[in-house]
Amino acid sequence: MTKKFAKEVLSLHKFVWSLSKKDFQTRYLGSFLGILWAFIQPTTQVLIFWFVFQVGFKNAPIDNFPFILWLISAMIPWFFISDCIQNGTTSIIDNGYLVKKVVFRIGVLPFVKIYSAFYVHAFFILFMIVMFMVYGYFPTIYLLQIFYYLGAVSILVLGISLITSSLIIFLKDMGQIVGVLLQIGFWLTPIFYSLDIVPEKYQFLFKLNPFMYIVEGYRETFIYHKWFWEHPKLTLSYWLVTTVTLGVGIFIFKKLRPHFSDVL
Repeated sequence: MTKKFAKEVLSLHKFVWSLSKKDFQTRYLGSFLGILWAFIQPTTQVLIFWFVFQVGFKNAPIDNFPFILWLISAMIPWFFISDCIQNGTTSIIDNGYLVKKVVFRIGVLPFVKIYSAFYVHAFFILFMIVMFMVYGYFPTIYLLQIFYYLGAVSILVLGISLITSSLIIFLKDMGQIVGVLLQIGFWLTPIFYSLDIVPEKYQFLFKLNPFMYIVEGYRETFIYHKWFWEHPKLTLSYWLVTTVTLGVGIFIFKKLRPHFSDVL
């Protein structure tokens, strides 16, 4: 039984990887630069922020680290989060023709978008490592926990995507709602600012934000050199929120799944 289950999981894994490669390629099909656009836009944003804050405003180092390094260590995981949620939200309606195929597992579509976003994210993790090395900061053993944070954020965005991709079929405004909520989430997550500037009595509200856990986790991996288990309360809170989100996502998806083909 265990061997059979393992084969099924491996088979599904390969299937999702295959679909994600096609999704990544077709997303930029027809454009002159093709898949290069997936890397050009985020790279341009990072370079603009570097020029504005490092060259223009001459921001002082934060905790003795160049501001640009402190900034990109949070922006790069946010790019991944935003990409997964935005594309995961439309993952089902973008593949409406597959919904009517009884043998096709519709539930893998949000997975496909997460896998697809991972290609770009992996590039920017390498990009970030190179930038740190340019400034004289070389990889340490703490880099290993990037796999933990990748797994943690993937489960969270999967739960969110299951909810939004199911609801958008019946509520077309969900795409715009997700866009607005992501903008709010961006500014409520300490990406451009340190949590230390927030009054202490309000900091607990920011700590309830699961995105903060991921963003700060990347910073602690690359800058502060702390392990995730050194924050047991934050870790417990994150996994509680993530587990509930995933559970709600699975519940909503299963309840609405029989009605997808009727609406689409």
